[in-house]
Amino acid sequence: MRLRNTETGAVQPLEPTYDPIRVYVCGITPYDTTHLGHAFTYVAFDVLVRTMRASGQAVRYVQNVTDVDDDIIRRAREVGTTWDKLAAKETALYEADMAALNVRPPDVFPRASQTIPKIIVLVRKLEAQGHAYQREGNVYFRVGSITDYGRLSRLSREEMITLSAQRGADPNDPRKQDPLDFILWQKSGPGEPHWESPWSEGRPGWHIECSAMALEHLGPQLDVHGGGSDLIFPHHESEIAQSESVTGVRPFARIWVHTGMLRYHGEKMSKSLHNLVLIGDLLRRYDGDSIRVLVLRHHYREPWEYTPDQLEDAAGWTQRLRQAARGAGDRTGDSRRAVLAALEDDLDTPRALGLLEDAVTGGDAGWRGAADLLGLRLRA
Repeated sequence: MRLRNTETGAVQPLEPTYDPIRVYVCGITPYDTTHLGHAFTYVAFDVLVRTMRASGQAVRYVQNVTDVDDDIIRRAREVGTTWDKLAAKETALYEADMAALNVRPPDVFPRASQTIPKIIVLVRKLEAQGHAYQREGNVYFRVGSITDYGRLSRLSREEMITLSAQRGADPNDPRKQDPLDFILWQKSGPGEPHWESPWSEGRPGWHIECSAMALEHLGPQLDVHGGGSDLIFPHHESEIAQSESVTGVRPFARIWVHTGMLRYHGEKMSKSLHNLVLIGDLLRRYDGDSIRVLVLRHHYREPWEYTPDQLEDAAGWTQRLRQAARGAGDRTGDSRRAVLAALEDDLDTPRALGLLEDAVTGGDAGWRGAADLLGLRLRA
């Protein structure tokens, strides 16, 4: 298996250090799910895990739920419910949508709200090590305590400050020693979720939640850490800083895998821009296979723009393949092996789909194994 490592910029062999292979993927923030951008990311990692397992490797796959978050608190107030009820509802919707797309559930599906004791332990250790400091009930990670903050994103200091402000941080917070210092624990306001801690009744920052869940369920080093490319900075950069500081183990992740961003109407598909294409809406008109084919036609690292005609075309292709599969012959071929080889080459799903089509139309009786690698049912 070869994958492009965001940290090195190179496509490199996945040489597992652990058995099972440790895979962690940043999951949803459940306040307005599930959109096509989610499907692009989580179908890609579903195929990645299928490929690893098909190659005979055991995998422990952890995907988290960020259910303690400012966006959830704000959205819950807007719709007149509580943060935990909203998170539970949206998480259940996400799970149902993923099942409809034949995305296998992760082995562990932890919630940030269930990880608070572990988070407090990590923050206390970082504070004791000198990597964190407390101000007025908030605890910040001291970026100046490490020498290589920015090694994943390769951004300048000025670029990092600008981007952190765009993605939820406050570089101008007067309590910070450095504009790039980031929240580990924050004091909660009235009506906000809160837990007792040595610093305040408060809640964790975003980045420490993922470090805590990854360390708890996979240990101090991961073989693969993944997510959307919009998470590279500040989220994954900050995960590296705090995780390596608290454990002393480098690198935190041996390979970083990031999916490209999906655009719609000229903008990144996101909740904040209100340009979501919801999976639930698509499923009223199209089957799960067709939606999978749509996203798998794009290489996982490829940014792309969605237009409805693409899904129409994917649905037509899927239907033609399904019809051809009904009359597939009994010729013995090596289509599964060929598809597996394509997927082991930096998860080349567009090429794999072409090989599957050749197998079905060519009468290869082994096409079902190839389809399963891609998570396609192709049932009448």
